[in-house]
Amino acid sequence: MDLEFIVNKLNLKLICCEGNLKREVLGGYVGDLLSDVMANSKKGDVWVTRQIHQNIVAVASLKEHAGIILVQGVSPEKDTIEKASKEGIPVMISKVSAFETVGKIYQLVNSK
Repeated sequence: MDLEFIVNKLNLKLICCEGNLKREVLGGYVGDLLSDVMANSKKGDVWVTRQIHQNIVAVASLKEHAGIILVQGVSPEKDTIEKASKEGIPVMISKVSAFETVGKIYQLVNSK
């Protein structure tokens, strides 16, 4: 499954990097503690978080994440969008909680 499929099915708002939505999502990780995400997430994960600062892009780039989904309708800071654009990391916004967002992604993964 690619990011574009998730964006369409969950009606996510795409903030940047539309050209990278064909990235394959190999798994997922949910967390707001950057050190935890760095230690435990994997390449190809879609990362679900409430954090909005530019350091999320650095972590996603380092871990080679497929993209970042921000929850509860929060918008990333301006410098976060700029950094994500430079790094080519898709950033999306979900209007619902992390729990609901992850539940929907889990259902998509298991329906295939």
